[in-house]
Amino acid sequence: MFTFLKANVASLAASLCDFLMTMLLVQWGQVNVVTAAATGTVTGGIVNFSIGRHWVFRAGDDKAVRQLGKYALVWAGNLLLNTGGVYLFACQAGLHYTISKVVTSLLVAFLYNYPLQKNFVFSNNW
Repeated sequence: MFTFLKANVASLAASLCDFLMTMLLVQWGQVNVVTAAATGTVTGGIVNFSIGRHWVFRAGDDKAVRQLGKYALVWAGNLLLNTGGVYLFACQAGLHYTISKVVTSLLVAFLYNYPLQKNFVFSNNW
């Protein structure tokens, strides 16, 4: 249970970086909402990997290259799910991009990211 809580703290930190980047690009950079969401997801992914590896799962003794490879595979799905979700909610359903980003991020975090990071990326079982 403690690992789950730490993973959510890491996810929150990564999400803050993700959302900040997305909003800055949309509001001041005049960047398309889907492109901004993808860039935010990249930023959040870097933050999440670093925190997850060293603090949440304490997997710093394992080879970083191996973990990074597994993380990149999971993260590619994360990028597609987040970008696709924002596109569906914001561009198709007409929700504001911030609401679209929050709803999508929460769904992906709980249903996709945590289980795969715990059981695949930072696990010695694979």
